Amino acid sequence: MRMIRQQSVIQLTYMPILFPVNCYLVEEDDGLTLVDAALPVNASAIMKAAEEIGKPITRIALTHAHGDHVGSLDALKKQLPGVSVSISDRDARLLRGDTSLLDGEEQLPIRGGTPKGITTVPDIKLQDGDRVGSLLALSTPGHTPGSMSFYDERSGVLIAGDAFTSRGGLAVAGHAKLGFPFPAFATWSPAISLASASKLADLHPTWLAVGHGNMIAQPEQAMRKAIAESERRLLKKGVLDHVT
Repeated sequence: MRMIRQQSVIQLTYMPILFPVNCYLVEEDDGLTLVDAALPVNASAIMKAAEEIGKPITRIALTHAHGDHVGSLDALKKQLPGVSVSISDRDARLLRGDTSLLDGEEQLPIRGGTPKGITTVPDIKLQDGDRVGSLLALSTPGHTPGSMSFYDERSGVLIAGDAFTSRGGLAVAGHAKLGFPFPAFATWSPAISLASASKLADLHPTWLAVGHGNMIAQPEQAMRKAIAESERRLLKKGVLDHVT
């Protein structure tokens, strides 16, 4: 896996040229926080990256429960039985394969590769404003009903999962870019994604780190542009009329 460091955050990328799948190691005083667990084939590479950094993985935080973000979770948990696993309370249901919708949610089908057969049970079910190590957990639903982002206030690095993608041009979840449309096809609610994207832009991050694509320095202007593009598209389609 390719390793790129920005501040205390290290991006690990599998297949960076063809179909980039990212996860992140965040340096802490007591070790490393792993954000997302990539694909099932990536467990050994993630463990090797931690060894190269010279710190143990002490906790795992998941942005959402799609297969390309939780794929190696069971294998990692087997090697690291003492590590704590955090995911949103809502996406904990997806992690165990439950794709049913809750009362009050947009009645749109949950899309994307929901995992099957994951045996790891989360230790912590996150709510907006919780902390995972040094990271502030932020509820950013849309790509999935329980998607989370993680903000390192020490450095201003924002790990946004699939709330944005940068491969093929920065885009809000649900807005398909010709260069890399796949996360858009896996998005549950583009309109709710738009509101979450605005919430993230208001943080004024120094770096934007996403699930697919390179990290972006000083990303706010690009984020605002992507938000405006998504808003125009959804207004044209009449989608925003159905969301308060």
